[in-house]
Amino acid sequence: MAQAKLHRDLKSRHVTMIAIGGAIGTGLFLGSGVAIKQTGPAIILSYLIVGIITFFMMRALGELILADPDQHSFLEAIRTQLGNRWEFVAGWTYWACWLSLAMADLTATGIYLKYWFPWLPQWVGPLLIVILLMLVNLVNVGLFGELESWFSMIKVIAIVALIVVGLVMIVMHMRVDSGTVSLNNLTSHGGFFPRGWWGFLQSFQMVVFAFVGVEIVGLTAGETAQPERDIPKAINTLPVRIGLFYIGSMIAIMAVYPWNKIKTDVSPFVQVFASIGIPGAAAILNFVVLTAAMSATNSAIFSTSRSMFAMAEAGNAPKRLGTVNKKGVPYRSLALSSLILFAVVILNYLMPAAIFNIVSTVSTINFIGVWLIIMWAHLVYRKKQKQVSAFPMPGFPVTSWLTIVFYFLVLVILLFIPQTQLAVILSILFIGGLSLIYNLLPIADNN
Repeated sequence: MAQAKLHRDLKSRHVTMIAIGGAIGTGLFLGSGVAIKQTGPAIILSYLIVGIITFFMMRALGELILADPDQHSFLEAIRTQLGNRWEFVAGWTYWACWLSLAMADLTATGIYLKYWFPWLPQWVGPLLIVILLMLVNLVNVGLFGELESWFSMIKVIAIVALIVVGLVMIVMHMRVDSGTVSLNNLTSHGGFFPRGWWGFLQSFQMVVFAFVGVEIVGLTAGETAQPERDIPKAINTLPVRIGLFYIGSMIAIMAVYPWNKIKTDVSPFVQVFASIGIPGAAAILNFVVLTAAMSATNSAIFSTSRSMFAMAEAGNAPKRLGTVNKKGVPYRSLALSSLILFAVVILNYLMPAAIFNIVSTVSTINFIGVWLIIMWAHLVYRKKQKQVSAFPMPGFPVTSWLTIVFYFLVLVILLFIPQTQLAVILSILFIGGLSLIYNLLPIADNN
C-alpha cells in the first residue's frame, strides 16, 4: 500500500489563483443582476464589509495552519485544537458543501454547452467534464494548480475588462439605452439605500455566499512548496483582490445601468458589453461562465478528495481512502468523490427544482458553520499560545469575536427571510446530526 504522503508541487501563483477561483463564480457573472435588483447600490457597502470579515477569517485560518506547516489542511488544525469530533463534523460538512455546490455548477455546464451544441444531450457535458477533470487531478497536484490558475485567469480577465469598459464609458459620458453613463447613477434613483435598511441587511445573504470557497487555501497547506511564504501571501492579497473585483464590477455595472433598470434575465456583463456594440457578447460570457463552472467543479474534486484524505488519516473515513499513488495524489478519495459527484448530477435531473434549491442553500449556509468552527479553533489555539506566532491574527481578540458575531448575525437574518428559514433549520440539524453520528463510531474522542 502506498505511503500516505502528499507532494508539495503547488507554486505561489497556484495557491493565489486557486483561492481567487474558489471565491469568484457564476454568481457574479449571472446572478449579480438579481442581487443588485434586490438591494440597489448599497450592495457595494455589503461587499466591502464582508470582504473585511472574510480577511479576518482567513487570517485566523492562516495562523492555525502555519502553527504547524506539516499539517495537510485546516481540518487537521481543527482536530488539534478541538478534538476528533469536530474534525469529523467540519470535514464531512465541508465535503458535502463542495459536492452540492459542484452539482449545481456541473449541471449548468450541460446547459452552457448546448449554446454551441444544441443537439448535445444535457448529461453528456457533465459526464465528459467530470472524467476530464478527474484525469487531470490524477496526474499530479501541480497540473491541477496549473489548470485552476488558467480557469481563474479567464474569470479575472472578464472582470477587469468589465471594470475598464465601465471606466471608459464613465469618463466619456457615453449614452446607452438607459441614459448617460455616470457615477451619479449610484445615488440618483432612490439614493444609496433604495430598499431601506432591511434590504441592505438582506443583501448579506447573497454577498456572504459570494465568498464561499475562499477557504480552499486551507486545503493546500500539505501540497504547497513553501507554505510559510505562499499561504500568508495568498491570504493577505486575496480579500483585497476579490473585494476590488466585486466592488469594482458592481460600480461599473450600476454606473452604466441604474440599479432599477438592470435586467434579471440577462447577465449584467452581457448588458454592459452589448451596450458598446461588442459583437458576440453573449457568446463571450457563455464561455466565461462555462469556465467558471468547470473551475468550481475542478475545485470541488480537489477539496472533496483532500478533505476525505484528511479524515481517513484521522480515522473519520475508511482508511483505504487515506492512501496516495506514486505521484502523491489521494487517488481513491479522488475517484470516489468524482463518482459520487456525477451520480448526484444525474439525481439532480430527477429532483424537483424546489428540493434542489433547498439542498444548494443548505450547502452554502453550512459553509458559515465551517467558518465558525475555524474561528472557534483559532480562539482555542490563541488561548494556549504563549508567544506571538509567525502569522498572527491582526487585532486579536476583537477581530475574532467581531467575525464570529457577524456570522451569527447573518444566520439570524437568514432565519427571518422566508426563502431561507427552512435551509437554516436543516443546516443546524445536519451539523447536529453529524455530531450524533460521531458517537456511533469506534473512535475515541480527544475532547
